[in-house]
Amino acid sequence: MSNKVLNSKTTIRKDFTARSIVVSRELSAPLPDVWRAYTEAALLDQWWGPAPWRAMTKTMDFREGGHWLYAMVGPENQRHWARMDYISIRARERFDLQDAFCDEHGTVNPELPISHGHMAFTAIAGGTRVEFTVIYPTEGALRAIVDMGFAEGITACFDQLDALLEQRAVKS
Repeated sequence: MSNKVLNSKTTIRKDFTARSIVVSRELSAPLPDVWRAYTEAALLDQWWGPAPWRAMTKTMDFREGGHWLYAMVGPENQRHWARMDYISIRARERFDLQDAFCDEHGTVNPELPISHGHMAFTAIAGGTRVEFTVIYPTEGALRAIVDMGFAEGITACFDQLDALLEQRAVKS
């Protein structure tokens, strides 16, 4: 057992020139458990979305060319739909994606920011490091997402994921 203390703080680096955000977090859980939490709808619905909001999956097909269609459901049953398209996948290492706002049928709303990015998973002493890189088409699109509360929302999601993993609710 390692004596290394994990950095359980979410780190967020914004680069407006590169139109990107890099989010990283170290989780005290084995990589297979963290991978499942990102790739299985029943688990994503438990932590994706900052409380009191929650994710509700309509459909999920985790494969290259597949997508996850879900709603962010608010405390008064408001629904904001989103779609994550899976571009490429290397099991338990990374996946590349396109993320967009859409309607309940998955039709992308081109008036809202559409991002491209990748999720990388690395086994480390005592757990797993997740690094999420997201790139927007314009600096204005990135600023819009930041103004919508991206940093606060993703930090809350990671805190919820950490709690779920600590409960050992995710096991490979």
